[in-house]
Amino acid sequence: MTLKKLLWPAFCGMMAMTVACTSDSTTSPEGGGEGEGGSTTPTESPVALSPSANMQVVADKYASWLNGHFVSMKDEAAYYTEWATDFPTIFGNYDPVGRVIWSAQANQASCKVMETTVSQMKFRGCTVSEGTGYGMLISYFQGDEQVFKSLWNYSRGFRDYFGVSLTPWITSSFRLKTVDNSSATDADLDIATSLILMYYKTGAQEYLDDALKIANAIWTSEIEQSSLLILSGNTSMWTVDPTFNLSYFSPVALRLFAKVDPNHNWNGVLDAMYTYMKNVQDAGTGVFPDWSDASGAAKNPPNGSAKNSYWQFDKESVRIPWRIAWDYYWFQDERAKAILDKLNSFIVAKSGGNPGNVAALSTSYSWNTSVGPDGEARNLIPSQWLAAWCATGISGNADWLNACTGAVNAAALANSSSSYFTDILLMMYSQLLNGAYVRPF
Repeated sequence: MTLKKLLWPAFCGMMAMTVACTSDSTTSPEGGGEGEGGSTTPTESPVALSPSANMQVVADKYASWLNGHFVSMKDEAAYYTEWATDFPTIFGNYDPVGRVIWSAQANQASCKVMETTVSQMKFRGCTVSEGTGYGMLISYFQGDEQVFKSLWNYSRGFRDYFGVSLTPWITSSFRLKTVDNSSATDADLDIATSLILMYYKTGAQEYLDDALKIANAIWTSEIEQSSLLILSGNTSMWTVDPTFNLSYFSPVALRLFAKVDPNHNWNGVLDAMYTYMKNVQDAGTGVFPDWSDASGAAKNPPNGSAKNSYWQFDKESVRIPWRIAWDYYWFQDERAKAILDKLNSFIVAKSGGNPGNVAALSTSYSWNTSVGPDGEARNLIPSQWLAAWCATGISGNADWLNACTGAVNAAALANSSSSYFTDILLMMYSQLLNGAYVRPF
């Protein structure tokens, strides 16, 4: 690895530029780059993980996750027989096709499966786009191109059929049923990110071509042009008087977009989001609210999802340590380190340095107690919270990271009809903490 290769990503991340940052090792949309066909040489991170890191644990979790939360179109057609006649209309041009199964949702009529002969695990008719994005990242880092292509084809099929540029945020099985074709920005960022990563790994142009289409749509409809902040979706609910979700901020996505798309100021978005994130964190206790306004204050989102918790570091913000730790692991940006260090100092103080402290690690903390109180402590540490707080140690607290990685590795996926979110986050955090996140360039 050359010195230039080590320094360039950090340099790009710190510089405020009006055009995308590039280098002579950057792979452009026209191909080329470090290797035949655009494929590249992986870069090992200089950031140390815990001695407890164990890739076999990740492999075992992945097998369990696939069994509980992934289904192929072929298999689903065999037990959703009332729906299966729809499947070829949308996906006739794609093979393989598969989806990540969402949790059972009693309030979503389109997600209910009317056939009572299937098992409870298959009694979940919908998929959300974030699950497709997460699943593509998970399968990419696991080296499972079959599952990766299946999920990519799921996204492509619905985008083609409904004539939309971004994956509908919720879809029903593989069928001809419109549930809600609006977008969720975190999913769009993750889907495009996984495609760029697969392009760097394989050199296959089709991955990059689709990623660029998605990135262009994100820029057009999910970036606030005046502030360069990331909007939460592409409808007026999110674009007029925006409510921001910092768990949607994916620094790695923006860095990758800047490498392959010179037509948009992705580094400007990266810088704007890091500045906004620091302002939000500094204005409160050290944690983040799930939702915030343009000034950086906690705000009740218009979708009604968090009226009793929007000011807390809760079900949205639990993803922030994954995204920021990933950026630090690959690019060692000092802004990422500062955010992680502050989060880690917060939880170490609350827990006495013990990641097994149930009350400390299971509480949804208030961003600012003048807005609302902390949530009540749970009687156990949810696995995604254990993993999230563990990841805050990746920027320098080796003792904390060592103490908690083993506990994360011992946590099993629930694989229940309501554990979609818990299990998919545990899967992603486990891959990061155990060394599966190898940079492909």
